[in-house]
Amino acid sequence: MSTAPSRISLPLWQEQYAAPFAPTTANEMAARGWDYADVVFVTGDAYVDHPSFAMAILHRVLEQAGFRVVILSQPDWKTCEPWRQFGKPRLFFAVSAGNMDSLINHYTANKKVRNDDAYSPGGRIGLRPDRASLAYCQRAREAFPGVPVIAGGVEASLRRLAHYDYWSDTVKRSIVLDSKADLVVYGMGEQNILTIAQKLRAGGTLRDLRTLRGVAFALGAKESDELKAQVSREPQASVSVIPSYEEVRDDKLAFAEATRIIHTNTNPFNAVTLVQFHDRQAVVQTPPAFPLTQAEMDAVYDLPYNRRPHTSYTETIPAHEMIKDSVTILRGCFGGCTFCSITAHQGRIIQSRSSESVMKEVTKLAADPNFKGIISDIGGATANMYAMRCSRPEIEARCKRLSCVHPTVCKLMTTDHGPLIELMREVRNADGVRKVLVSSGIRMDLAQMSPEYVRELAEHHTGGRLKVAPEHTSPKVLELMKKPSIDNFGVFAEQYRQASVDAGKPKQQIIPYFIASHPGCDLAEMIDLALYLKQNGYRPDQVQDFIPAPFDIATCMYYTGLDPFSKKPVNTAKNLTDRKMQRALMQFFKPENYFEVREALIKAGRADLIGGCDGLIPANPPKDSIEARRKQANAAAHNDHYHSVGNPAVGEEAGERPSPPLVRGAGYRPGRSSQSRRKKPGRGPKPH
Repeated sequence: MSTAPSRISLPLWQEQYAAPFAPTTANEMAARGWDYADVVFVTGDAYVDHPSFAMAILHRVLEQAGFRVVILSQPDWKTCEPWRQFGKPRLFFAVSAGNMDSLINHYTANKKVRNDDAYSPGGRIGLRPDRASLAYCQRAREAFPGVPVIAGGVEASLRRLAHYDYWSDTVKRSIVLDSKADLVVYGMGEQNILTIAQKLRAGGTLRDLRTLRGVAFALGAKESDELKAQVSREPQASVSVIPSYEEVRDDKLAFAEATRIIHTNTNPFNAVTLVQFHDRQAVVQTPPAFPLTQAEMDAVYDLPYNRRPHTSYTETIPAHEMIKDSVTILRGCFGGCTFCSITAHQGRIIQSRSSESVMKEVTKLAADPNFKGIISDIGGATANMYAMRCSRPEIEARCKRLSCVHPTVCKLMTTDHGPLIELMREVRNADGVRKVLVSSGIRMDLAQMSPEYVRELAEHHTGGRLKVAPEHTSPKVLELMKKPSIDNFGVFAEQYRQASVDAGKPKQQIIPYFIASHPGCDLAEMIDLALYLKQNGYRPDQVQDFIPAPFDIATCMYYTGLDPFSKKPVNTAKNLTDRKMQRALMQFFKPENYFEVREALIKAGRADLIGGCDGLIPANPPKDSIEARRKQANAAAHNDHYHSVGNPAVGEEAGERPSPPLVRGAGYRPGRSSQSRRKKPGRGPKPH
């Protein structure tokens, strides 16, 4: 009797038959022969079965354990019907806004709507709502009352306690309360989502899930009162009550103190349970989940992903195009940069895959007929932290340090690049692989400790341009960022330049990234940065504006004007004019920035930098600058100063109408046929 071949015996690129996509519609679910789903996974991203997408990993982990999972990708949130199409889920709804916070995904640092969405088909915008976690959770509640709703992902993780919301300029409550989710899973969720499914399948209740690590949940008023009385009567070392929502909303010093407590409780080996009261309700956050072991990491990434978008899409998914040929080798980052959310989400402890697991993925990737031979990235949050960890586990278990590399590299941190170098060599020598690039960020202070790593990077793993992030030149700002001094970047740049020359690639370049408007940065600091760029011949193509993301330490500085650890004042550029000046200074060489740079220099008392060989800009505006200013003025004026309202009485649609297109030769006022005023009777020249 013939039997179906096992997955292991199948050729590599018949995996799509062995590991099909999760059903995304009721018809696809019926085609599987399913009359129910255990878990309905709702996501704000397009469905891509690649391990860089959260929904793919969580689906495969649940599938491997025998659960039926359907994926509801970018549903119409204006109705709950898409949530009902699969029938009532047997276990729970799993809800995520996607790989990014939905507001960061939608809006720029200046709060303008972005032109594209990298996680949507064709890069189209508008396929997910603002604050997607709230909308998705509420629709799940409406569709099937009583079914547990579990929220997770970056958006929910970073909003799990009271937080500052940049887009509304307010302090918001915990997302647990506003979404009405039964549970928020924060951080990476493979272990928790599997445990939740197993406990609920075994007949467990939502109350049973409160013992999990890495979750947040709300207590009812009665339970909250009992907890408040208990901790008041008998303070416990394993529980810390942080300033309440009302306190952090009304008192910026309380907000800073809450931030300090939260971030000193991110080490899973010594963190305590945090409690934050919101009126009479308590939100409880359990300690972070433990990091995955290497075997657990391998098990997650060895699952049978087909690495493609769902077959229903006719347009490309930009984020997938960027990472489709990449290979993740690690998670976590011990850099502790105050403006970065990676550590808060992935953890400070590095979790690395084995070389065997990485090579298994590389072999599968190379067998793909669409693979061009170039692996676009081999890395993670920080590419050169692979296999690095504290050499003294007993010290690591007690450590409260937020960064293992700032202000100096900890002497207990293993900084050996040897395992990474061996892995890079093994990957680039694999059959079918022509080139392996490192596109993830690298930590330059660590790289300098291994000249061999820098040589390998320059000779084999750079596509002509290496991107690094010194972020600033000001010692004050870099200290607030928890980044090394700019001298560190200079040393690395020279080291890399020499390695490129030695490799016969003298034209290779370093592309540094800097941030404008970070807390602590004023015009004087930005002018110093602009001078540094000019003196060293750097002309940034892109400028990164600081965005106060929820939960970040730098966001606390932005909102409160305080360093949450020292409580010292931190000045911050908040109004749009100052932020635009800082941005323009970083690209002082662009004609369209001339007038803003000039205004910034005069405002800062640095008019000496206008004109002359040492100046940032010439004394007189170039023609291109004048033309750019004229175009900007015209663009700003168009549609701003001429509005008309439709008149339904004469057959026009009600509401405001756009202004008509400009006609060459039109008058200085809309609708006039010439630029001169029409003479009116009695308005002629007066007699002498």
